[in-house]
Amino acid sequence: MLLRKRKIIACLASVILLMSAAAFAENVSPASPLPTSQPSAGNQPVDELKLRTGPGDPVAGKDKAALCISCHGEDGNSVDPNIPKLAGQYGIYISKQMRNYLASTRSHQVMSGMAGSVSDADLADISAYFASQPIMKGVHPSDNKLGKKLFENDDLARMMVRCNSCHGATGKGLEPGNPVYPVIGGQHKEYLLAQLISFRKGARNNSPGGIMNITVHRLSDAELEALADYISGL
Repeated sequence: MLLRKRKIIACLASVILLMSAAAFAENVSPASPLPTSQPSAGNQPVDELKLRTGPGDPVAGKDKAALCISCHGEDGNSVDPNIPKLAGQYGIYISKQMRNYLASTRSHQVMSGMAGSVSDADLADISAYFASQPIMKGVHPSDNKLGKKLFENDDLARMMVRCNSCHGATGKGLEPGNPVYPVIGGQHKEYLLAQLISFRKGARNNSPGGIMNITVHRLSDAELEALADYISGL
């Protein structure tokens, strides 16, 4: 009887988490459309590209992103596995992370300093430039079964919501107009693992409603590594 009650509580908690996340996403203002002349990148339909890039101007952003390119790559695909790929990431999400660094909601020795050196308008353009690039993808698919299981299935007993419910079936986001949850499919394994550990420790707390902290709180080191390995191959 006690076990059954625990399962029911876990199920209800999972539903509440998903409903809270959905409500947060619905309250986010949609990205402002770009001019219809903006070309598509990486075979993305023009309308989808407008939503993904956000309110900035990707053409102007290319020149403004000169300093960013030195670490994140000209096309947003960084070489260093500890530096995140930005290719095809939501423009609004990129801007949010930068402003979180500025507000010390998120901490990084280099990025915190960079965040204070760019205006909101320039940041929107830079973010739009990286968002307009072909969406990041893994070098080769991962056959990590544990990682796949964690990515595709809820674990109600541990109050863990499956990753693809927020990040999409292939980790490329649910839809272009919903920048709340980032593109993670194809991101560097090392970077993904570092962020998952940071969320678990509570060192990073800037996900919507703290959902990432709650979701990975009970995952082991081996599970986090398996998850990072699988997602990096998407």
